[in-house]
Amino acid sequence: MARMKTSMPIHADILASFRDVLRGGALSLLVRLAIMMLCAACYGAVLGSSGGITEQGVKQSMYSAIKVPMLLTVSFAIGLPSFFVFNTLFGLRADFVDVVRTLVGGQAVLTVVLASLAPYTLLWYASFESYVGAQLFSGAMFALATFAAQAVLRRRYRPLIARNSRHRWLLVLWVVLYCFVAIQMAWVLRPFIGAPGLEVQFFRADSWGNAYVILGRGLWNGLTK
Repeated sequence: MARMKTSMPIHADILASFRDVLRGGALSLLVRLAIMMLCAACYGAVLGSSGGITEQGVKQSMYSAIKVPMLLTVSFAIGLPSFFVFNTLFGLRADFVDVVRTLVGGQAVLTVVLASLAPYTLLWYASFESYVGAQLFSGAMFALATFAAQAVLRRRYRPLIARNSRHRWLLVLWVVLYCFVAIQMAWVLRPFIGAPGLEVQFFRADSWGNAYVILGRGLWNGLTK
């Protein structure tokens, strides 16, 4: 009984933390970062599990559990310095601490939504064997989670916009900067889903390259053939 009494408040605190992430509660920056890393790792483990419970499948799952948090945190870190400069240029430097707290909250929402979509990813893997289909489905899950996170982020930006309307335009700028970096980072960090017949590797041999050039080339070839 004593164990139950001591463990229940801990469980309640964890649930309350996740609830506060979604509702915009007054969580510390450290707690938001911890939730973001935990949920991103959980979804990454599921994302890389298409190979099933095999040596290669478990290895890919572990790699993806590391790489999804890397994708989100590195993309965020790369975009933040230039965003700080733009906030300074627009005379909004005094609000930047609140801006960062709000952006990290949006990132936490993104990962919580991703983690909640993990069962659908497992169901897709159990129902279909197509590697391309798995890539498209995982992309759709990221898009859905991003859409949800952006909706929450816009709502939480309202107090900042109420202080100064220029925050509205800088929020748009942040979304553009973040997506631009995240697409390139996703290309560099691939694979997140192990391709059938290929050895599981943390990075592909041809990791470095320009995602936009390759995407544009593929689109051009598709249109001209």
